[in-house]
Amino acid sequence: MLVNASRTAVRPALVYRQVARPSFHIFARYESSKVNDPGALKAAHKLNDKLQENWKGPVLTYEQVKPRTSSPGDDAYLIDVREPDEVMQGSIPSSVNLPLSVLVNSLHLNPQTFRAQHGFEKPKKTQEIVFYCRSGKRSASACDIARRNGYENVVNYEGSWLDWVSREGGAKR
Repeated sequence: MLVNASRTAVRPALVYRQVARPSFHIFARYESSKVNDPGALKAAHKLNDKLQENWKGPVLTYEQVKPRTSSPGDDAYLIDVREPDEVMQGSIPSSVNLPLSVLVNSLHLNPQTFRAQHGFEKPKKTQEIVFYCRSGKRSASACDIARRNGYENVVNYEGSWLDWVSREGGAKR
């Protein structure tokens, strides 16, 4: 600070700057994706509504899953949607692991990339897929995800790993 002869403080003059204010532009929305066929649009909306409705998929019991583990086939998958660290504790015989955290992205991969990432063939849209997890909650979500992505024959092993271990006496694969 500067001091004048009478020993009082003199403040320097304040400088005011003009601050640019944001301008708001009005953007026009272009209808470049307008559908010319109202019937096609209506059919697409109807299909979307069907996919979005609440869905309770079929469930399997231990007794129904057990035969699938002793004679697995190429026409069906038993998919464990738990994370790899959970699978290290054990899994149902003949099952393959596809964690729920990567399920959505994996269903969109091409078959060669899918096989390279997961070590088994990508399921076909029409083949039977039985999902299981630890207690049946994540497998229900997996069923819903698969169904919304066009898979037609998805089933939930509702008892999942906890049910399997209790009935098998703790046997692990």
